[in-house]
Amino acid sequence: MAMASPSNQALLETATRAAREAGLHALREAHRANEYHALLPHDLKLVLDKESQDVAETHILSRFPAHAICGEEGSTLSSTSPWEWIIDPIDGTVNFAHGSSYWCSSVAVRHQGEIVAGAVYAPVLDQLYTASREHPSCLNDRPIQPSSVQKIEQAMVYTGMSKQVHMEPRTAVDRLTHLSNAAQKIRMNGSAALDICQVACGVADAYLESGIYLWDYAAAGLIAEQAGAILHTRPLPHADGATAVLCSTPGIAETLLPFYNQGIPDD
Repeated sequence: MAMASPSNQALLETATRAAREAGLHALREAHRANEYHALLPHDLKLVLDKESQDVAETHILSRFPAHAICGEEGSTLSSTSPWEWIIDPIDGTVNFAHGSSYWCSSVAVRHQGEIVAGAVYAPVLDQLYTASREHPSCLNDRPIQPSSVQKIEQAMVYTGMSKQVHMEPRTAVDRLTHLSNAAQKIRMNGSAALDICQVACGVADAYLESGIYLWDYAAAGLIAEQAGAILHTRPLPHADGATAVLCSTPGIAETLLPFYNQGIPDD
């Protein structure tokens, strides 16, 4: 006899608690931010990244032991379950390691390829973003919506410049220059998930970057879409799963498409 599918409420509660527990573990152990197991060019992998993902996984698998895990710090595949949990235990690791408050833990779950629930928790900021396909997007249990900005010259746009070679360096610089000249202001904050959530709640008007990964945007993208924002994603060819992402308030989404498309190579 087949097991009943979990409700969206149960999935959302699990994602929320897993994100909270992962984030709080990292916060409690922040004095160990100098412990790393890989020091990469322009990036690092902390011991706490792995520990925090383990914390999230433990809670998820205690509720749904047959489900699969796809995490930045490793995956547990299942050949039978259509449910997959997507975890970024510390999104903004470099920020975290430097003592910045701008980082978060992100947990989403997808069913047969569709993201159905997600939570993003920023412990230092005390911000919890949540949504499911059956629940509105909320910040600390209060419904949120994107801004009403209609002109790019009135927009604050969050962005980033991946150090990985997903586009020609000159093209990346040109796009940043064009975007800076068009928007009211641009900002680089270092946490894709939190940036996208800022679009969802109207603090930022758009987020644009090439070269992030599923765990960076899975939960936040759902939260933004459920809030009413526009989300575009496009896998980059020959880039090991990297994706170009545009998340925008509806009023300027079309205006931003040329910036989004600039420099993205064809298959």
